[in-house]
Amino acid sequence: MSPDPGAPGSVRSAAELNERIRSLWLRAGGSLSANERAEYELLVVEWAEAIRGEVVEAA
Repeated sequence: MSPDPGAPGSVRSAAELNERIRSLWLRAGGSLSANERAEYELLVVEWAEAIRGEVVEAA
């Protein structure tokens, strides 16, 4: 499966991204292929940005 970072500037919630990360790990059985690793890295970066955005919004 190829990475799906979404459109530039797209906004997904940290919860949605967390669910996608968990789903990826479950599908992979705990061992990621090179393509899955790339997808995981993109999701984690997007998740971190979402978390920061939620913290700023809450402040």
